[in-house]
Amino acid sequence: MDKKKILILGGSGFIGNAIYKELCSYFNTYGTYCNNTAFANNQQFYRYNLEEDDIFMVLAKVNPDYIISALRGNFVAQIQAHSHLMEYLQKNTSKLYFISSANVFDAYSKFPSYEFDKTLSESVYGRLKIKVENMMMRLPKEKVAILRIPMVFGNTSPRIKEIKTLLEENEPIEVFPNLIINVTNDDRLTQQIHYLINRDKTGIFHLGSKDLIQHEEFIKEVIKQIGNFHPILKRVFTTNEDRYLAALPKHNKLPKNLRVKYQEIIDHHIPVD
Repeated sequence: MDKKKILILGGSGFIGNAIYKELCSYFNTYGTYCNNTAFANNQQFYRYNLEEDDIFMVLAKVNPDYIISALRGNFVAQIQAHSHLMEYLQKNTSKLYFISSANVFDAYSKFPSYEFDKTLSESVYGRLKIKVENMMMRLPKEKVAILRIPMVFGNTSPRIKEIKTLLEENEPIEVFPNLIINVTNDDRLTQQIHYLINRDKTGIFHLGSKDLIQHEEFIKEVIKQIGNFHPILKRVFTTNEDRYLAALPKHNKLPKNLRVKYQEIIDHHIPVD
């Protein structure tokens, strides 16, 4: 049986590359990179500059069964690329898995959000994700999956790298005491995406922890895991009331072994040498 062909747009970024590493042993997996020349000699990667290149060129070379979009960069160029993806999907049998964000709900701060809640965002980033989601909603349901993710941690994640640097330099780390979030890490997220592709799932999925924690508490716990530090925390209050930024799974739940609690994400942070 032929292996499924998967193309990861943004395959050189933190999330895109984590997905690539998870899938490449099981599927015929390709990725795109832009500036990171470390990927230039990898036969499975194509150079793709969001602002200059036509996405159709890469699609024609790979002819993927699944496209995973983990693109980052210029927002106008992202909209353009995704609108070309929609055209491609209408004419081809590929499916699109779009890495969206809990930020599509960041205007609703009084409660957590579930898969079929209406999206509304006050941030430019959240609105970008909503725009792409809305394009996808016009396609047949069996062609698309919207994967909304919360803050992503993990030992090599930009967030944890930044925290480690700030700890070592004894600089303040921003925490949001009133912000209630759910979380994930690269390992858990990529296993979940692997499962969805294996099972050929489409629809809307919230791929974060099934429980919630305050941002400040979470960061403090992670720092404890990293090592014996006395961090300087800069507490940022955006409001006096609790504010939620959490996309919780309710309707499209994954199997129990793939669900995650925030404690597992905390425990995963190995102390620095």
